[in-house]
Amino acid sequence: MLNKTEINEYRRRRRVLMRTLDENAIALIPAAPVAVRSRDTEFPYRPDSNFWYLSGFEEPESLLVLIPGRKAGEYLMFCRDRDPEKETWHGRRLGVDRAPEALGADDAFPIDDVDEILPGLLEGRQHVYHTLGKNQSFDAQLLGWLKKSRMARKSTDDPDAFISLDYHLHDMRVIKSRAEQKHLKAAAKLSAKGHVAAMQVCQPGMMEWELEAALIHTYRREGGQHAFLPIVGGGENGCILHYCENNAKLNDGELVLIDSGAEISGYAGDISRTFPVNGIFSAAQRDLYEIVLEANLAGIEACQPGNHWNDPHDAAVRVLTRGLKEVGILKGNVNTLIKKEAYRPFYMHKTGHWLGLDVHDVGDYKIDGGWRLLEPGMCLTIEPGLYIGAARGIPKAYKNIGIRVEDDVLMTAKGHEVTTSDVPKAPDEIEALMAGH
Repeated sequence: MLNKTEINEYRRRRRVLMRTLDENAIALIPAAPVAVRSRDTEFPYRPDSNFWYLSGFEEPESLLVLIPGRKAGEYLMFCRDRDPEKETWHGRRLGVDRAPEALGADDAFPIDDVDEILPGLLEGRQHVYHTLGKNQSFDAQLLGWLKKSRMARKSTDDPDAFISLDYHLHDMRVIKSRAEQKHLKAAAKLSAKGHVAAMQVCQPGMMEWELEAALIHTYRREGGQHAFLPIVGGGENGCILHYCENNAKLNDGELVLIDSGAEISGYAGDISRTFPVNGIFSAAQRDLYEIVLEANLAGIEACQPGNHWNDPHDAAVRVLTRGLKEVGILKGNVNTLIKKEAYRPFYMHKTGHWLGLDVHDVGDYKIDGGWRLLEPGMCLTIEPGLYIGAARGIPKAYKNIGIRVEDDVLMTAKGHEVTTSDVPKAPDEIEALMAGH
């Protein structure tokens, strides 16, 4: 059950959304379906982010309905009824009777009655706001309801348009409220604890999954969970951007790259750290690591209100390109190398992404063809990296080294706040932590 502060927060979001919708419209946001893992077992349930953002409700088999144009608008919830037998087997349900008070809804109905009730709510609506293609089962139901509604009116007219809710909702979700910022900071803090734990237990000869276990143990012990499958890549595995097998041995003299984040109240943390398996950077490893760290710091410094989205990337690319030239991997004029994107074989991704209810959160990066300006309340990652591989011409000391240093950055009125600073990233600090100092 939501508390009063939470109810008011979700109510504010719904009202903001409904003010952007046409008066003669209806908005439908279904809960995410349960995902089958194998035969009769299921993956842990995770609500659809848009549904969660507007309701705070975490049960499947639910439907959120918004009807603008009636004073502050109307909020209806379809959900599962109480069922003692099913609850004995599968867990407690909120139930229809408690839903209005618990969720701040104007009314609630059994999800089993949706076929009888929804056609009447759709009747006469000019626009249906719903994102097609995400839930095929619900899409099929919706088309059936519209057909039933048309037949009841003896009309062949469809609503003027299906309008995706993504544009309206995603733009809202880019700017985080104070409540959201609190959750993001908690997720960042717990993510940092997980990375520190992994650094502290790491020893040559361990398996990658043992560091993964240290991360997940830390998250679960404090009521969180991983926001995405952890990446734990030792040695050359660190050069695979989305490596998640995590089944190789961690060898003495190699680096290990970890990309992992905790989820708290639906909000994600996202940290990458790279450190020596034996606790001591070699000279070549330190050379490359310090280039990436400098790029990370330059990207963070470029996170200023009024700068545009790509400024941190441009700052990081310049540092990485200059560094690659200094160690002999690239040759030529730095500006020319950047213009030709000569760094791309070693740095092939952008320097960050939005962060929120989704780890790669929603929101446009460009508006009217131009990069979006950074504003207070935005949350993004800064994550430059170098992935050297074993191509011909690469100095032997630098081959098969993958490094990424990623932090979470919350934009503020005066600049920015790095919310993941609890986990060290300076080489000397990493070595001291791993040595137990």
